[in-house]
Amino acid sequence: MTKLLVGLLLSIFLVATLVSASDETKDEDRLKESGTVLKEILDVPDNIPQKLLDKADCVIVFPSVRKAAFGVGGSYGRGAMTCRQGENFNGRWGAPTMMALEGLSFGFQLGAQATDFVLLVMNDRGANGILSSKVKLGADASAAAGPKGRDASAETDATARAEILSYSRSRGLFAGVSLEGSTVRPDNDANEKIYGSKVPVKEIVLSGKTLVPPVGEDLVSTLNQKTPRHGA
Repeated sequence: MTKLLVGLLLSIFLVATLVSASDETKDEDRLKESGTVLKEILDVPDNIPQKLLDKADCVIVFPSVRKAAFGVGGSYGRGAMTCRQGENFNGRWGAPTMMALEGLSFGFQLGAQATDFVLLVMNDRGANGILSSKVKLGADASAAAGPKGRDASAETDATARAEILSYSRSRGLFAGVSLEGSTVRPDNDANEKIYGSKVPVKEIVLSGKTLVPPVGEDLVSTLNQKTPRHGA
């Protein structure tokens, strides 16, 4: 009986270890994929206006959010966010925090099976809000997402009235999707797996002391290359 109990406990331990390792791999893959998606999107000049990108304090990427994941009661996406370092978010881009997108209630456009999302956090109020707690996105989260959002007047209007601007890419096409009613928050469990310990999200993102993990280098280096300085 004792041998059976010991064997059962060992089996449970091994299964838990394998599950934990699998989850860590998934989080690492998701962070790396966030960098790949962002580079692909920013390499196309007409996708996200450079002026808006330069003015953003933080950038959030949710890669490959699938249509099949959405049903009654909503669903979620997982990705990563990085912010500019320094006072008033005016420095180079820092270590990323893993992020969660939840409670989505919109329909995908263009009949796409998977959609990549890029969110621009346009001011310190929006950035600090996300880093502090779960933030519910309003109607203006899609203010710059449509094709017309790429002209100069739309850029000005969107920046003036929105804390967070959203963009999406479906099957290689770039089109607007409303994120109204969904929420964005730091994914603390994923951060623990990525960084190996429980590190406060503000320390990861804002302290400048957290090293960028190897799987996050593409995300951070892409932004340092594409928008090294904060726009006025």
